[in-house]
Amino acid sequence: MTQSCEISWFSALCDDDYEFLGVPDPLLRSSWEHCRDIVMGAESGGFDNILLPSGYALGIDTTAFAAAIAPLLQRMRLLMAVRIGESWPPQLARQIATIDQMLGGRLTVNIISSDLPGETLPSGPRYARTVEAMHILKTMLNGEPLDHDGEFWKLKLDPPRIRTVSGKAPLLYFGGLSEDAREAAAKGCDVYLMWPDKEDVVKATIADMQARAGKHGRSLRFGYRVHVVVRETEAEARAAADRLLSKLDAEAGAAIRAQSLDSKSAGVAAQAALREGASDDGYAEPHLWTGIGRARSGCGAAIVGDPDQVLAKLQAYQAMGIEAFILSGYPHAAEADLFARYVLPKMKHGPLIQMTQAN
Repeated sequence: MTQSCEISWFSALCDDDYEFLGVPDPLLRSSWEHCRDIVMGAESGGFDNILLPSGYALGIDTTAFAAAIAPLLQRMRLLMAVRIGESWPPQLARQIATIDQMLGGRLTVNIISSDLPGETLPSGPRYARTVEAMHILKTMLNGEPLDHDGEFWKLKLDPPRIRTVSGKAPLLYFGGLSEDAREAAAKGCDVYLMWPDKEDVVKATIADMQARAGKHGRSLRFGYRVHVVVRETEAEARAAADRLLSKLDAEAGAAIRAQSLDSKSAGVAAQAALREGASDDGYAEPHLWTGIGRARSGCGAAIVGDPDQVLAKLQAYQAMGIEAFILSGYPHAAEADLFARYVLPKMKHGPLIQMTQAN
């Protein structure tokens, strides 16, 4: 029997929602009301978790949104993205513990190795700072006193009085393909996130990251961030994918890609390479369509097909070791509903269970 996995959706806090890619729609811009409706729809649809993305220049604030939406949820987890370059770890630890309390213990955290807005730190130091931050957060949120003498922070503190419901640090999700990013993940995160790629590349990345974590006496779990376009038939799904791009101007798409703060990262370069190597109709391999990457930075491919084809593709990733999926589609509320009706009931799924290991 196929093992259980965590199925998450995506709330477009960073102005990333469209009916037609590259064509802004005022009704789909990030706002409290619009993003709230996506989250509440995902909970009613049966998803286990939802990513709340974060961007300094785009959309609305993630931590404030997480605190506002938490009391409205009855069951679903939140995967709150936090930008380390904009954070003071002891304060962030208290914020995380507080929101986890508001959720009844259902908070997870997506660590982003960001710069401080207006400043640029080279990759090596930036990821080293992120490793320090993950260590500080885990120590304090595990209720342990902190005596940290690092390059970026020198802190001697008792843990915050406000603790998470479990008394332990929440799962830390983290992604990145560069050498520095992979090493940071191996040292500090719990769930290593990947963007879409060919199945052989996904398999090789998992093997590489398992080996890296093992050298630090750790183990990792693996997540996969990908868009979906699911319809009753494959022909309808492919037509829906084509429709998404039917009004895209090439220059507008390039401008959208360039405005993201991660537009020059190794992960974005890999998504561009995947797109450039695809067939004329945009498919890098069966049911993996790269057209979405023409109008967004970051995760730039979608699983496209009928319910059984989409399910089979997800199960193929599961067989490689993927335990968590973060899915999205356009428009986000409508595609979440389609996936919840067509695919989710066929999957054995539930929240990732916390596993204890050293920081």
